[in-house]
Amino acid sequence: MMEKDAKIYVAGHQGMVGSAIVRELRRQGYTHLVTRTHQELDLCRQNDVEAFFEAEKPEYVFLAAAKVGGIMANHDAPADFLYENMLLEMNVLHSAWQNGCRKLEFLGSSCIYPRMAPQPMKESCLLTGELEKTNEAYALAKISGLRYCEYLNRQYGTDFISVMPTNLYGPNDNYHPTHSHVLPALIRRFHEARECHADQVTCWGDGSPLREFLYVDDLANLCVFLMNHYSGNETVNAGTGRELSIKELTELVAKVVGYKGVICWDTSKPNGTPRKLLDISKTEALGWKYRTELEDGIRLAYEDFLHNPTRTER
Repeated sequence: MMEKDAKIYVAGHQGMVGSAIVRELRRQGYTHLVTRTHQELDLCRQNDVEAFFEAEKPEYVFLAAAKVGGIMANHDAPADFLYENMLLEMNVLHSAWQNGCRKLEFLGSSCIYPRMAPQPMKESCLLTGELEKTNEAYALAKISGLRYCEYLNRQYGTDFISVMPTNLYGPNDNYHPTHSHVLPALIRRFHEARECHADQVTCWGDGSPLREFLYVDDLANLCVFLMNHYSGNETVNAGTGRELSIKELTELVAKVVGYKGVICWDTSKPNGTPRKLLDISKTEALGWKYRTELEDGIRLAYEDFLHNPTRTER
């Protein structure tokens, strides 16, 4: 168990996941949190990361920093996604081990699993099939990170664990019109359509893919729970165990935002993975369950969008 006054470093604390972890740690009474902005510490610079860990000696680390984006961003810049994520992961993991970090939690993504993995996807299906091409570079980086955690545990006796969340949404999300994930992109699109009284909104694909969504504050609660209650080489899935089609999702977002127009589908655009549902039996066996239902979470996310400065970006 983490002591309430233990020195805890949250890497990526300004992002959606990292900021949620900071909120949850403070809510639970942890008092000695260490953070650095990207301007203060570029995690892609090995010497700087080594100097930071040597000076601070954090006892616990949540590695939530990452370069992230939606289908278009991953398609346009795969080299950047692989390079930057590999660099920052390896720098933090290696320095944490070298400086005696008591426990580290690595945050990954459900895209690490094969494109056609049996559903729902168990942690054991990792590396049993071909990855989804639209986010292969990001997935390869995350797989390397979780494997490095496992190898450090086996070779050096560290206590580094990894968590693989499903699709996330909530406060501090990225609402960029082309580089965001599906749910925040839909929030922005329907909001703008409502504001300009658009008759219709066009979405990518045919709406058939099935997806699962987890509110980011629920993930943060699980992350702290696992840091205190789980150790092991196998990653842990983080999800709700519930799914819906992209078509159903768009209709739900339109309802929450208040858009009344027609939803059209551009079938010339990619759908992505046909289905992505995580097997959450491990977290259920540990005694954890998500709290926020999807419609309630979308309402909270929309409220965040209305006050989020990134929504003005073009």
